Amino acid sequence: MIDVVTIGLGYIGLPTSVLMASKGKKVLGVDIDQDVVNTINKGNIHIVEPELDVAVKKAVDQGNLIASSKAEEAQAYLVVVPTPFKGDHEPDISYVEMATQGIIPLLKEGDLYILESTSPVGTTEKMQEMIFAQRPELKNKIFMAYCPERVLPGNVMHELVHNDRVIGGVDEKSTRKAISFYSSFVNGALHATNAKTAEMCKLVENASRDVQIAFANELSLICDKAGIDVWELIKLANKHPRVNILQPGCGVGGHCIAVDPYFIKAHFPLESKLIGTAREINNYKAFWCIEKIQNEILKFELQHKRKPVVALCGLAFKPNIDDLRESPASFIVEKIINSNDPSYFNIVEPNISFHNKFEIVKLEHAVSNSDIIALLVRHDEFVKQDYKDLIVLNFCNA
Repeated sequence: MIDVVTIGLGYIGLPTSVLMASKGKKVLGVDIDQDVVNTINKGNIHIVEPELDVAVKKAVDQGNLIASSKAEEAQAYLVVVPTPFKGDHEPDISYVEMATQGIIPLLKEGDLYILESTSPVGTTEKMQEMIFAQRPELKNKIFMAYCPERVLPGNVMHELVHNDRVIGGVDEKSTRKAISFYSSFVNGALHATNAKTAEMCKLVENASRDVQIAFANELSLICDKAGIDVWELIKLANKHPRVNILQPGCGVGGHCIAVDPYFIKAHFPLESKLIGTAREINNYKAFWCIEKIQNEILKFELQHKRKPVVALCGLAFKPNIDDLRESPASFIVEKIINSNDPSYFNIVEPNISFHNKFEIVKLEHAVSNSDIIALLVRHDEFVKQDYKDLIVLNFCNA
């Protein structure tokens, strides 16, 4: 008998499945990508995350984790699928609806349905309505809750266990049921609330971070015009006991901070002025970086009467991972390559070996064969590298 079915085996679904399997639960992980299913069933992984490879192999070898393209009957169902955009940054919950549709025929009295996908406020209740419309006999007989993760890529396996979690049921008994479920593999505190508050909490946490990063990015624009080293300024300002300015970069990326604020703005456009402005600032920062790189290229051409070779270093949305989702660095590289001769550029991303649009080269090759280095992501390899007498555009304090 399967204990848990996880729908979606991505950056959250797979580590969560492995964690549950490590606690003795029989977990069936479901993904629409057959290559992902085959990879996991061989005890391998398709994403980069420290400690995940060892944990997956152990769970598969013990028979506690099986991957499949189709869900089966279980006691609990976790929906951990993407919620992309449609139109003008409007949240698209079609993947959530599709995943839910797939398990509706399997549901029975006493089952637990948990939505972990980042979702607009009210999504869990919408799924409840959809389930009961097709299975009215299940009304008041199943448990439903929204339980978002709070993890940082690169440290997921630790944070899934030790971070606090917000647990929001559609009713109090669902909240209690979900808390009991998570307490079997989470050591962090479990904070009870309702589904709508839990949904908004996930969005607010990331919107708050986005606003804070927007301040840092805006400060970097001001310092550039004023001739001030923004990194030194922030370091000094943070000596104040009640000041904690974040580090600027070339924008904001990833599947949470760059996405979640839009979920609030889409439903509360008049009330989310600050949140909307922060998104505009962080989006603009990438265009500002593009302009800086293009200007440096023109300056080099005028001085040396030839085109420079430029190394564009970093494609991931944050340091030391392979995740390129909503990455401003990837956006910058693509825009620059599309408006220049690609043969004059070296693209470096140490965490991937292949890209479907760019040829990836080693950092050492790029440093030895470039005139200008643009550092877009603060990967450890970039921080340690000696760039000698090259022109360096440092957008990430590498």
